[in-house]
Amino acid sequence: MDPVTLHALSLAVSDERSVERVLAAIVEGLASQEDVALARVWLVGPGDICATCPMAAECPDRTRCLHLAASAGGSRTGRETWDRLDGEFRRFPLNVRKIGRVGGTGEPILLRDVPEQDEWIRHPAWAKRERIESFAAQPLSHRGEILGVLGVFSRAPIGKTLFDWLRTFADQAGVAIANSRAFSEIDRLRRRLEVENDYLRAEVQENVAPGGIVGSSAALRRTLEQLALVAPTETTVLVLGESGTGKELVARAIHDRSSRRSRPFIKVNCGAVPRELFESEFFGHVKGAFTGAMRDRLGRFQLADQGTLFLDEVGEIPLELQAKLLRVLQEGELERVGEDKTTHVSVRIIAATNRDLEAEVAAGRFRQDLYYRLSVFPIVVPPLRERPEDVAALARHFVSLARKRAGARPVELAARDLEALGAYSWPGNVRELQNVIERAVILSAGGRLDVAAALAGARGKTPRPRRAEPAAESFLPEKEWREREKENLVAALRHARWKIYGRGGAAELLGLRPTTLVSRLKALGIERPDSGG
Repeated sequence: MDPVTLHALSLAVSDERSVERVLAAIVEGLASQEDVALARVWLVGPGDICATCPMAAECPDRTRCLHLAASAGGSRTGRETWDRLDGEFRRFPLNVRKIGRVGGTGEPILLRDVPEQDEWIRHPAWAKRERIESFAAQPLSHRGEILGVLGVFSRAPIGKTLFDWLRTFADQAGVAIANSRAFSEIDRLRRRLEVENDYLRAEVQENVAPGGIVGSSAALRRTLEQLALVAPTETTVLVLGESGTGKELVARAIHDRSSRRSRPFIKVNCGAVPRELFESEFFGHVKGAFTGAMRDRLGRFQLADQGTLFLDEVGEIPLELQAKLLRVLQEGELERVGEDKTTHVSVRIIAATNRDLEAEVAAGRFRQDLYYRLSVFPIVVPPLRERPEDVAALARHFVSLARKRAGARPVELAARDLEALGAYSWPGNVRELQNVIERAVILSAGGRLDVAAALAGARGKTPRPRRAEPAAESFLPEKEWREREKENLVAALRHARWKIYGRGGAAELLGLRPTTLVSRLKALGIERPDSGG
């Protein structure tokens, strides 16, 4: 080891961009020198293994310590290598022993004639066997902050000149470590931005009809009053209501009126996440964590950090996975799949479900502690049948949105259209009303709205575009409407062999969202026969 070698090694280290490669270049470059037996780097990190740490009894402060981050070297015989990071010296308390003293004070240490100084060497027999002559420890620092410690065991004497050169090398290595951390953070933010952009593009495509909460009924006003009370707080909210009532709009309104409104609002449909991908979807993973993990991925909790995470259909989370979610909600800590590092997140949780979670808890299908954690402030969104006075305002709102998307000429809702809409029971709630209006705008072909044909489609009849010539209007009694709708749904279910979700399922055949179909089946009392239909 000489000044020329250290200078060349400094240049090589400075070219690396990741922390792991910088550390590897430092210790492997030093250990490759003929007189260096062992080179190690410890970095300052949080106290993490205090319960099992061999030096716990000596540790004065368990909040921070030195973590062994890189090691390289080998025995004189070449039969033994020392690159393990999980051995006896994987942690050093700050200001304890020679390494901890350097990390705590920033003052370097040089030991000459190591075999004669047993009090400084933990394993003097090893030092004698390997003919260790000198030991040098230099602080790794950047802009006044101690990042860690570089330790070198040499089989040749280390004089003052070489010790000073080693200090210069350690200073440059500290800069390289700080820069690589900055590069890693930039890369993390870049990847996060890419994921957020992908997420937002998907949101734009999915939410083709954005809009606010429309209506002035007493039932809706009660919900909005609760919303206004809880929005400015950090309280966890559980939004309850049937499918299609607008639970996501309520969640977004809470976020938009909170102190986190400038931060992300991230949505995850819990019912759509496969069991085997649950941890990856929620907590993220690192490259190589499992087959198909081709690159690092941020989970939904990290995407929502400092913002709001909306857990839609939270009642669909499998029981065995609920404990993992509960831990993050309680402690604000997570580990990505395949990574030991703990990440802290600050996320406000808004959950939503159309299930009776109290009944699910009683049946043993939902954890009681998770239920209590989520239901700090429940808000119930009323179904559309309980706010019939809002149907007209919602219909006009959806007409405006659908007309803009379809590029149609202005169309108006006639009094008889509003009467027909008001007479319908809306088992699919606001979402079904929106679908009916959009269908009516398309069938209008730019003329008068064809609400009757659109409603016939909602009841299972094939809608036909309005002819240029006015046709005689027909109608069906409510009872017959319901029977025909029931027959149509049962026919679709039989065709799909009672499969609702996924490709070829009844929801796809009917052009409905699966949750809308499930709601409609419950409203009509349709159940699968024991024989399988």
